[in-house]
Formats: sequence, structure tokens, C-alpha cells
Amino acid sequence: MKCSVGKKGTGIKKKEGDLITPKGCYELVNIFYRSDRISELSSKFKLISIKKNMGWCDDPRSKQYNKLIKLPFGYRFEKLYRRDYIYDIIIVLNYNMFPAKKNKGSAIFIHVSNKNYKPTKGCIAIKKNELIRLISLIKKKTKVKIF
Repeated sequence: MKCSVGKKGTGIKKKEGDLITPKGCYELVNIFYRSDRISELSSKFKLISIKKNMGWCDDPRSKQYNKLIKLPFGYRFEKLYRRDYIYDIIIVLNYNMFPAKKNKGSAIFIHVSNKNYKPTKGCIAIKKNELIRLISLIKKKTKVKIF
């Protein structure tokens, strides 16, 4: 399926905000979705409904760097509950998570693409209907290989 990746392509991620989608083989950690926008979603994974107070820390100064956080939050973060639709479904990849190294990159997700497959800040983006189909096919041991 067609997808978009980081504005600077795939490669070795050097730092937070470098616009590179990191090469490698990754496990799926969580699947989040907007239950008010997505009604039919089935998976072998536990599906987590995105709430208005959910965010993802992308600030290397925080002890919660590259983790799900609850808003309000005192450091820089990405809001998961957005007006646009790109975070209607989020698959979290285990990039730089166990443990998270400061400034190595955060919030590497598979999420919904825009209509023109605009490059991302480092995530992978897929059309919503294809992402819904993909989620129905993946298993707990499914891995994502980025090359």
C-alpha cells in the first residue's frame, strides 16, 4: 500500500525533529483511535480510545520523553486528540522506547495520511481505510520493517 514517510526520507535517525523515518524492524506497542470518528475497528491488539487529555511527550528534558502523557503537561508534547484526522488512528512503534535515549527521536507512529500523502515529521502515514484494514490483519507478533 502507498504511504508517506518523513520529509527527509528513511535513514538513521540522529536527533529529535530531524524529519527522518528511522530504518529498522519495530514491534507494535499500542493502537490508539478516536472512538467518536472510527466505529468499526477490530484487532488482536487492545484498542485504546483517545481522550481529550492525552498527549505524547517529545521533549527530551522530560522524564516522560517518548511516552504517553496526561494533559496538562509542563513540557513539549504532541496532542493526540486533534481537530484534523491524522491521529484518528495511531499505531505506536517501539522506536527509542525501552529505554528512551534523550534526543534520539520520539512519537514514531503509523497514522492516517492526508489526501496528497504529504511527507511527515518522521512517522509513516497511510490512507484511513487501508490503515483500518491493516489493523484487522496484524497480530501481536507482527513487526514493521522500515528500509
